[in-house]
Order: sequence, then C-alpha cells, then structure tokens
Amino acid sequence: MPRWKPDAPERLQTAALELFDTQGFERTTVAEIVQRAELTQRTFFNHFADKREVLFGMSSEIQREIVREIEAGDDTLPPLDAVVRALEVVADRMFENRRAVMARRYAVVAANPELQERELGKNAALTEAIAAALLVRCGDPETAFLTAGAAMLAQQVAFRHWTRPGETRTLRDLLQDALRSLRTTVEPA
Repeated sequence: MPRWKPDAPERLQTAALELFDTQGFERTTVAEIVQRAELTQRTFFNHFADKREVLFGMSSEIQREIVREIEAGDDTLPPLDAVVRALEVVADRMFENRRAVMARRYAVVAANPELQERELGKNAALTEAIAAALLVRCGDPETAFLTAGAAMLAQQVAFRHWTRPGETRTLRDLLQDALRSLRTTVEPA
C-alpha cells in the first residue's frame, strides 16, 4: 500500500458512504473504510476522529464560511436576506458540485437515529453561530436568534428537496423557494 495518495479525506468519505449504503452505518468499521479507500488507519485518524466524523467533518468549515459571508455581507440587507445570501454563496461553493455525495450522506443520516441526533446538534450549533454573527449586525438577541432559526429552517427544507432523486434545481434556487414559502407562512397576503 503506498504511503501517500491524494485526496485522502474525499476518498475516505466516498468509501465510507459506499459501505454505509450497502451494509449500514452500524455494521461498517474503520478498517473496512480504509481498506476500500486503499489507505491506512493512521491516515483515517489524521483526518477524522471516528467514523461519524466522515459524515460531519465539514461542519466546522461550513459554519466558518457562512459566518464569514454574513460578516462580509451588505449591511443594508435585512437580516434574513443576509443569512440566506450567505447560505446561497456557501451552497454554490461547497455543495453544488457534490450533490450525489451530499444526497448519499443525507440518506445515511436519515436512516440512523444516532446520526440524526448528531445532525440536530450540528444544526443547533450553526444556528447559534449565525445568531452571534447577526447580533453584531442588528444588536437585538431575539431578532438575531429568530432570524437564524428561520434561515436554518429554510435551508433544511431546501436541502431536503435538493437531495431527492431526480431533483435538478440548484440549492440556491431551492433556498429562494423555501424563503418565499416561509415569508408566505409568516406574512400572509
């Protein structure tokens, strides 16, 4: 087995998702993942703390990018629009070219209650980070938290649609659809 191969995190994620699909998350071992990826366990643990992190390893990077986009955004935008714009930019940059992988990841998480709980925790942490970034913009903790929560709900709806088989619209477009639905719900005509 060669000592170094390029794109180790992506190869480990691909191998893990293939195994999670065929034999389930619980029955898949790190040893099987590294064997399928043709890497070593040492390489695995250089990138991920455990097999769950193969699914959640990008969470902190995603959070940093969203917060950075909110902070760098147009101060004249209403808070909800500022967050959705940040989510759109990050979706374009980090998700759109990885739709198949993200759809597989979504299916694995949806099939496992332990992973669903972890996903909820990651979403709550992201909501808190977004609220903290918004607090700097608007100065009102309640507005910041409500806006962050509403944006995350829109993002979750969009992501759910985006990962469905046969869906061809971009995550950006689906975010706009979800935002329109949210506005219709809270501001009826």
